[in-house]
Amino acid sequence: MSQSTPSQGKSKEAGLTPDVVRHLAGLARIALTEDEVAKLTGELGIILASIDKVSEVATADVPGTSHPIPLTNVYRDDVPGPTLTTAEALAGAPDHDGSRFRVTAILGEEQ
Repeated sequence: MSQSTPSQGKSKEAGLTPDVVRHLAGLARIALTEDEVAKLTGELGIILASIDKVSEVATADVPGTSHPIPLTNVYRDDVPGPTLTTAEALAGAPDHDGSRFRVTAILGEEQ
């Protein structure tokens, strides 16, 4: 099954036309008014032009990064340390039975 493509008339906003916006809206199953199509054509065109501008600056000799500063092993070692006793853990509890926290039932009688 062949799909129709949007018209090829291009605007200055990175080649985005109202027909392209209508086509994309149809693919996404989004109903747009003509005012919304006009507004999105301009807004999406600005976004695409910005991406084009960044692409001009990015060169093959500049590696992609996820962080501006090189980081190595930013995690601390997982070392067991002192733990609270039962009495210490329950000391700040609003209600307990001496060995466990006591909370209001939220599941009802079926448990």
